[in-house]
Amino acid sequence: METLIPAWLLIPFAVMLLSIAVLPLLPKVGEWWEENRNKLLVSLLLGIPVAIWLCVNGLSEHLIHQMVYDYVPFILLLMALFVTTGGICIRGDLKATPTTNTIILAIGWALASFMGTTGAAMLLIRLLLATIQQRKYRVHTILFFIAIVANCGGLLSPLGDPPLFLLFQKGASFGWWMQNMFGEWLVTGILLLLVYFCVDTYLYKKEPIVNLMADVHEATKVTATGLINIFWLLCVIASTMFINATYIPAMGHGAPWYLRLLREWVFILIILASWLTTKKEVRVNNNYSWTPILEVACVFLGIFCTMTPALMFLEQMKEQIQAVLSEPWQYVYCTGLLSAFLDNAPTAMVFNSMAPTGEVAALAADPFLKAISMGAVFFGALTYIGNGPNFMVKSIAEQEGIKMPSFFGYMIKFSLIVCLPIYIIVQLIFI
Repeated sequence: METLIPAWLLIPFAVMLLSIAVLPLLPKVGEWWEENRNKLLVSLLLGIPVAIWLCVNGLSEHLIHQMVYDYVPFILLLMALFVTTGGICIRGDLKATPTTNTIILAIGWALASFMGTTGAAMLLIRLLLATIQQRKYRVHTILFFIAIVANCGGLLSPLGDPPLFLLFQKGASFGWWMQNMFGEWLVTGILLLLVYFCVDTYLYKKEPIVNLMADVHEATKVTATGLINIFWLLCVIASTMFINATYIPAMGHGAPWYLRLLREWVFILIILASWLTTKKEVRVNNNYSWTPILEVACVFLGIFCTMTPALMFLEQMKEQIQAVLSEPWQYVYCTGLLSAFLDNAPTAMVFNSMAPTGEVAALAADPFLKAISMGAVFFGALTYIGNGPNFMVKSIAEQEGIKMPSFFGYMIKFSLIVCLPIYIIVQLIFI
């Protein structure tokens, strides 16, 4: 009989998630937390005791599976997307009309599912900032960019957002979200873009004439360098789709670890190829830095380790939890609210383990998988900490002199009055 997981073993997981949510907001402590080595330190301090307990109690197999077959594929996919998109530098200064701005947001929204919300956001944010630099009213554009490109756009594939990739790892087919959630993606995106266009049109009419004249006179053509990385990005997409047990049965359960991780070996080769075939000045001009992806690697090391007993505990409590959460719409808001204030990837995994359907359904339009996916991807836009790209976009905008709202100001002035009502409408229509 397998050892039961005690409730107290969930504490490290809770502390890990609360550290991500709270530490950046505290004076002085927030500065300490900004260092990736300190994030790694917290991950190790919380994760090592958990790993020791699992090994001592004969549960090392669960830990190994979580770290080797979930964490490694997760972080290497993000790194492959980060490196390839980071090698594409788009520069230019377009005339910042409401139509132009809306088109940029729409392009990012469409790209996010295929190059990741992080990749799409990093690819377009500097072009958008250059375009709106002469405008007086700019904050609203960045806020909508966070919601549309850095979050909601990533619903259609496992490449789009980390929680979907983890669910893909658990058995959902690559095309499941495209087949079953296109309506949710389309309606949400269109509503957000329409609201943005109306807001930007109103504010455009209030712009000082001197700003509008500068916007016209300082416009420049859009240029792109590092285009070899489009090929490498396509290689990442193709590898994710086709290098798996569905197409290569030898990679299935029971295969040696090095063969089960065949796709990840290919990711490493793509990362190296992208780095070697991209001119150094392209990444310099793109302000490329390894810091963001190293931050994700350090933080998620602790999350995946401490999450292992949490998932096992929830499996033990499955019947009791299902008695309380029995409807798909409940999973939208439970997954969503926790995703907004903690982290959407582990939150999706936790609620997936509790869903009445059990393992993700790869062939049917499982309403619980739809609900969990919608909550994890969309609600990440409700706070700055809901999804990784949010803080990255905020930081880059502030470097360009845009005064962004505070943590709670973002919620009060934008996400709760714009995003949440749209999410409720979409939930009522589809789930």
